[in-house]
Amino acid sequence: MKILVLNSGSSSIKYQLFEKPENKVLLSGIIERIGEENSQVSHKFHNEDGTYKKLEIQEPISDHEKGLKQIVSLQMDPEYGAIDSADEIVAVGHRVVHGGEEFSTPTLINEAVLQKLHKLSYLAPLHNPHNLKGIEVATKIFKGASQVAVFDTSFHQTMPKHAYRFPIPESFYLEHGLRAFGFHGTSHQFVSQQAASYLGIPIDHFNTITIHLGNGCSMAAIQGGKCVDTSMGLTPLGGLMMGTRSGDIDPSLILFLAQNLSMSVSEIDRLLNKESGLKGLTGDNDLRNILLRYEKGDSAAELAIEMYVYRIRKYVGAYAAILGRLDALIFTAGVGENSSFIREKVCENLNILGVELDEGLNNEKTSGIKEIQSQGASTRVMIVPTNEELQIVNQVFDLIGD
Repeated sequence: MKILVLNSGSSSIKYQLFEKPENKVLLSGIIERIGEENSQVSHKFHNEDGTYKKLEIQEPISDHEKGLKQIVSLQMDPEYGAIDSADEIVAVGHRVVHGGEEFSTPTLINEAVLQKLHKLSYLAPLHNPHNLKGIEVATKIFKGASQVAVFDTSFHQTMPKHAYRFPIPESFYLEHGLRAFGFHGTSHQFVSQQAASYLGIPIDHFNTITIHLGNGCSMAAIQGGKCVDTSMGLTPLGGLMMGTRSGDIDPSLILFLAQNLSMSVSEIDRLLNKESGLKGLTGDNDLRNILLRYEKGDSAAELAIEMYVYRIRKYVGAYAAILGRLDALIFTAGVGENSSFIREKVCENLNILGVELDEGLNNEKTSGIKEIQSQGASTRVMIVPTNEELQIVNQVFDLIGD
């Protein structure tokens, strides 16, 4: 069974074609800069031995429909493709950022579902409209395929009310649905399940804190395999300091910006989402560059790293208190998987929680799941590579598979 996973952004489409139930990746790629003259297509054909052939194309792709048609064309290419017809695609799994309270599980998409998702777009105006555009275009192109929405928010729907409600008048929740939802749910769910399986602990007895560090950053407290709290809130802006997002701030800062600096809502939105975080403090949102500056004694980089790490540690402490028992601390995503320095800094002074890092293991370059705690440490510290596409295809297969 061939299942295509799509992640449709404002100017990009990421895709992977899987063969199920073997979990075999046949093709993968990304189309970037959609709507520009210099659109970029990066396409990979995956060989049986784990290697791949890569094709790079630069040509104007005016919209998402043309982008998806390009993807179909590449999938049927004699040299770089894996299908003879679009009809071979049995299902398309779509990453949808926000499902609100309405959607807590993967959902088959029909017209009624699509209308509900459009109504939810006000909760994620930077993400959902582009996700929905991908769904609408894919429905036209893959006419015989089941279209399935898998939500970033769904894993966090197990949070108790005292964790997801805001301390504001109840009418704002009842009438407008304003509450914490959380994001990166497919990643947090995937790595927690992978870690529990690796350690041989039943998932319903597994307590962990998952730390997803990329350009976007979030954490989750997972008790018995279920999310009981997470750092992002109503939108992906809350929680940790990120590449360009501020994370948690004093709400009165927004009032000050509006009242004293006469900034508009859109200007404040851009400031907090696009111009803050690492970029706001250093002028650069690429952590690799900032770490190079840190090593050279750059004061802005030093402050940014200390703030970045400090906020992660604060959440670790808070979530450990919530969980009561911590089996593992898990690092994942681009920064979490690849930066030994950030992992080391985060784990400093966490020995009160049984967290002790082995420097050699932490610095060792390996692939796959890895434990990096010191011998005899009571809490596992783990690197678990995330694979959101695999998590999505597994959920799609569970929903529609024979």
